[in-house]
Amino acid sequence: MMKNSQERFKIVFMGTPEFAVPALKALIAGPDEVSGVVTQPDRPRGRGRKLLPSPVKVEARKADIPVFQPEKVGSPDFVEILKGLEPDLFVVCAFGQILPQRVLDIPMIMPINIHGSLLPRYRGAAPIQWAILNGDKETGITIMKMDAGMDTGPMLLKGSLPIGPETTFGELSSSMATLGAEALMEALDLLEKGRLKEEAQPEEGVTYAPPIKKEQIKIEWNAPARKIHCQLRAFDPRPGAWTMMEGQRVRLFSPELFPKENQGHEPGTILRADEKGLLVSCTDGALLIKEIQWPGRKRIPVSDFLRGKKVTPGMRLG
Repeated sequence: MMKNSQERFKIVFMGTPEFAVPALKALIAGPDEVSGVVTQPDRPRGRGRKLLPSPVKVEARKADIPVFQPEKVGSPDFVEILKGLEPDLFVVCAFGQILPQRVLDIPMIMPINIHGSLLPRYRGAAPIQWAILNGDKETGITIMKMDAGMDTGPMLLKGSLPIGPETTFGELSSSMATLGAEALMEALDLLEKGRLKEEAQPEEGVTYAPPIKKEQIKIEWNAPARKIHCQLRAFDPRPGAWTMMEGQRVRLFSPELFPKENQGHEPGTILRADEKGLLVSCTDGALLIKEIQWPGRKRIPVSDFLRGKKVTPGMRLG
């Protein structure tokens, strides 16, 4: 859609976590007007459970942009507020609430979503984690026009990223957030020039990325070593894949694959404990764990952990 050279798009941005901040910052620095930011209400976080604002709210306040925090974005009162902003576009990135049709119908042009996968693969809430969990070697960003379905709308622009063999969720999320901001600005530029094209998602290749369940974070040592390797990376830095050790729930990070080292030990057996880490047996090999987090403590290298904790070969995890 073309617009007059004297005009700018009027945008309402919807997002909540750190992942959405680069896109908001790009919009603020760009040629368009961010007339409002919608984010989740302040939530209790940390040990003190203090009410803290979302990263998106913090960024919006820096730029003196009006911030709205509805419990339900589709409530009648808030729908009227959104209509009063008279947006050309909604830009949505990891907002955390489902937008009903009455909300999607508000923008003059369209609602746009920044989705963390190469659609139609990984529709849903946790596409980055699932890409790592499944051992994918590539993922990316899809800029899409939103409809009432779950990530089913037409695709507008795509950008891909490799997933390295040691890439963690935190690293990949950061790279994808940057890519999402770049792809968004490219899409808006194409929209302004009347060159942005919609492409329907293919029916083949549809997969889903549902929210992560608590039981998926627990390490099952009788699984293949490569699967556990993906699991530890998918939940690094949060929430942290965990196992039991001497009656305590400990989180493990920074795994290295040793596919030929098992030596017939029961899965979960510590084969070696030294400055390099904990070598733990799996069904078809072993994992060297280089970082650990004891309950109530900070994440530290295993070499530091062993200075205050005696761990001997033959001990079992899980």
